[in-house]
Amino acid sequence: MDKLGVGIIGCGNVSATYLRLAPIFRGIEIRGVADSDPMAAANRGDEFGVPVFDVDRLLAAPEIDIVVNLTVPAAHFAVTRAILEAGKHAYSEKPIVLTLEEGAALRALAEATSLRIGSAPDTFLGGAHQHARALIDDGKVGEIVAGTAHVMSHGMEHWHPNPEFFFQPGAGPVLDIGPYYVTNLIQLLGPARRVAALSSIATPTRTITSQPRRGETIAVETPTNVQALIEFRSGATVSLSASWDVWSHRHGPMELYGTEGTLYLPDPNFFGGVVELAHCDGTLGDLEPWDHPFGAANEGGLANYRAAGLADMAQAILQDRPHRCSLSLALHAVDVMTSILKSGETGQFEAVTSTCDRPAPLAPAAARALLVNP
Repeated sequence: MDKLGVGIIGCGNVSATYLRLAPIFRGIEIRGVADSDPMAAANRGDEFGVPVFDVDRLLAAPEIDIVVNLTVPAAHFAVTRAILEAGKHAYSEKPIVLTLEEGAALRALAEATSLRIGSAPDTFLGGAHQHARALIDDGKVGEIVAGTAHVMSHGMEHWHPNPEFFFQPGAGPVLDIGPYYVTNLIQLLGPARRVAALSSIATPTRTITSQPRRGETIAVETPTNVQALIEFRSGATVSLSASWDVWSHRHGPMELYGTEGTLYLPDPNFFGGVVELAHCDGTLGDLEPWDHPFGAANEGGLANYRAAGLADMAQAILQDRPHRCSLSLALHAVDVMTSILKSGETGQFEAVTSTCDRPAPLAPAAARALLVNP
């Protein structure tokens, strides 16, 4: 067997991205979609020429080996559990769960059934972030001492057609966009030890300005402004600003400060971008070319390779090796983020009780091996 069949549960906005990009990867083939809303599934199936199932039939379909969970965050645990109970490998959108207790239950079930669990985000596999990983691992900036990360805008109600879930528990800037930043920091620096945070909600409601619900008011039920400090087991300390209460700013997405220089990283919500290295005197260094396929523009001038983590998991199953977007990585990121939110409530430092190994780097040759046409 050189290819695994993939089914998708959840036919909202992000499903189109998976359906569009999955065919560029080896080892996977989308063989069905399902949704609790039959019309949503039918529309996606028609759009991409993919068979449409109801959820129970998709879980029972023998031609499907991996099920991708693209439901809303509050449903991730229940749906992923159902996938495993059906005897399928599971790959979830982020965040994989909302509590460590849910994560422990999924881990126990996966171990009992010898099934794999993977989770987005996979953007840390992008060419830019793997370039930064290589520079750190090669000691180009010495030991990382500190850093900053900024994910700041004014929310999702300006563009998303159904934005209310972004402002409910399980989302907000920390659990919705934060996974890209926290996961990238973990793959670059290793696991975290403890966190501290201050949090607030600027306004109790938001007004939708996108179509088709322009003018509707939605409640804000989770912090929209969080200023956090993360201490890593390596000793590095990183400040994270995660806010949907910012109209404009001039901060870079991510900077890491080493004993021998500084790295400027692009937005970890995307695969590509420019990595810059500044020497001790502040001058930018000339970096050797980094020919990574997941840094090449492939959609509208941007590098977009979402489903890379899914493809890596499928090949890992076929090759009997660990996959990079692992359950332990995803759960450690959840631990960091939920500890940040708890610290925002208590005003105290919160220990990060879980840990994980850094995922294996994805060098250019390994990335090309994931592609149908490298």
